[in-house]
This record gives sequence, structure tokens and C-alpha cells, in this order.
Amino acid sequence: MTDLLETVIENREMVQPNHANMLETAHGGHVMKWMDEVGAMSAMRFSGETCVTARVDQMNFERPIAVGDTAFITAYVYEAGTSSVKVRLIAEREDLRTREREQTTESYFVYVAIDEDSSPTTVPELTVSTEEGEQLRRAALENEAE
Repeated sequence: MTDLLETVIENREMVQPNHANMLETAHGGHVMKWMDEVGAMSAMRFSGETCVTARVDQMNFERPIAVGDTAFITAYVYEAGTSSVKVRLIAEREDLRTREREQTTESYFVYVAIDEDSSPTTVPELTVSTEEGEQLRRAALENEAE
């Protein structure tokens, strides 16, 4: 069994001009790629297996991330099935000089754990042993339905 807090992964990507669209903000495809990579890391940390993306339930782009800012991405597992792993992902725009952050994107990805033959394999049970973990899980389940 793996505890929810053990699945938390955070990562930063500096938004460079080659990541930008014509508005000089991060192209949505780059943000989605960064989120997918961090989400897969969270799913693999949870399952102890290689995980592949099976579904993106929603991708809400709320505000842009400007060139020169960083995309601060947080992922954590909030639910698991037999071989599937649900991960909540949040991207924030971060100004490293001021440390100011604001949420820009939220999504819910489903990954499938696979074995060495690329066949689905079982994942452990997710445990939630702290109030912080329970708050994260509740937030994911509440916002997933929106």
C-alpha cells in the first residue's frame, strides 16, 4: 500500500520562447506535455510499475503562463482501480523573482500500470493516513466532477 502523500510530485519548467505561441505565452500543448510527464511520475511512484496515459478527463486552461515565468506543476494520486491510477494535476504560473504563484491549469489524468510485456498489471491499494492527504483527496474528487 502506498500513501497519497508519497505520490506527490512537483516540478518546474521554465517557459522559453520556443515553448510560446504567438501571444508569447506557453503553448497549451507544452503545458499538457509537462503535466503528463509529472502525472506519469506520480502514478509510477504510487504503483511501482511503468504507467502509460489512458485518458485525460478534462483540461481547464484558466490563464496563461508568460515567457520567462515557470510552470510549477503538482501531481498526486487520489484514486486507484485494479490497474488504473487517477492523478490530479495542477499547473501554476510562478514568478521566481517574487515567488508569486497563481493556478493556470487543472486536469485529471488516468494512467494504466503495465508490466514488461506492456500488459495491464495490478496496482496497490491507495491509503490516506493524514488530514492533509484526506484534504487533497477530497479536493480532487470534488473538482473532478465539475
